[in-house]
Amino acid sequence: MNLQYRIDLLTRLGEYILSDDPGWISAKEKAGYENGWFIPEFVNRATRNIAESFLQKDILKNWTTVLGSSGHARDSKKIGIVMAGNIPLVGFHDWLCVFITGHKALIKPSSRDQVLIKHLTEKMVAWEPALEEQFQFADLLRGCDGYIATGSNNSSRYFEFYFKKYPHIIRKNRTAVAILTGKETKDELEKLADDVYSYFGLGCRNVTKIYVPKNFDFIPLLAAFKKYDFLAEHHKYKNNYDYNLAIHLLNKVVYMSNGSILLVENSSVFSPISQLNYEFYDDERELIGPLEKSGDIQCIVGKHHLPFGRAQFPSIDEYADGVNTLAFLSEM
Repeated sequence: MNLQYRIDLLTRLGEYILSDDPGWISAKEKAGYENGWFIPEFVNRATRNIAESFLQKDILKNWTTVLGSSGHARDSKKIGIVMAGNIPLVGFHDWLCVFITGHKALIKPSSRDQVLIKHLTEKMVAWEPALEEQFQFADLLRGCDGYIATGSNNSSRYFEFYFKKYPHIIRKNRTAVAILTGKETKDELEKLADDVYSYFGLGCRNVTKIYVPKNFDFIPLLAAFKKYDFLAEHHKYKNNYDYNLAIHLLNKVVYMSNGSILLVENSSVFSPISQLNYEFYDDERELIGPLEKSGDIQCIVGKHHLPFGRAQFPSIDEYADGVNTLAFLSEM
């Protein structure tokens, strides 16, 4: 199966994702039933970005020029993929890299996000039966030539132990931060709300902390964030909000809120669901070095960095943890 044919199949898959096919609509609904965090708005947002930013013919062609004239890795290998389940189809890009390089994928999906990836791979097999051996699912990933695993800082230690003898990419907890100047427009603050609230803040590219200048006015920020007031009606999110609010009240922690999020001054770049940490700064230039060197930061949002509103819309060549998955697989 040459590269052009694989690109054609992926392009067709992108068209399918953007369609109103009853089978696809049913799969998205089922994914929401099995994972309460996968509300329709966020499932549609994640899948639409995959279709529009990954599965377009021109994008795929430009992305794969590095594969050379052969259009695939030197030898087809079996690659084990351990997928996370924090946001819809979060492991899709890893599968895409394996497929486009001509390798076979043995997938261990998260129990929280298995409906969508299984449905899409089954759809591709229905179009091209020869793919049946290239997409397989298993609870145990044995007999693989390489591994890509995404999980928590705790699970990554187990991955490192079990996969240490094989070529591998192991990913840990990451998050995103934003640097504000105090001169942001209402539109920019509303786009920042997308970076913070999308997927309930569960993604590794969600902004969980903001850096603000002294005397920063939080009122316009909280007002712009009311765009996502509807999340306060979601029972799982509301439970987290109420719990964190109670903890802060008991501990007499100073906080601000608009009813759907808690703003707390905290040095940690990680914050719990329904909370956004903030920290004051004097000189932005002093922030950049430590943040860029930090192993916890997936991306930085701000006027001189990734544009507001783009944190959860990565392009096809924005690799998780800065590790080029396509290069890793093409060189195996």
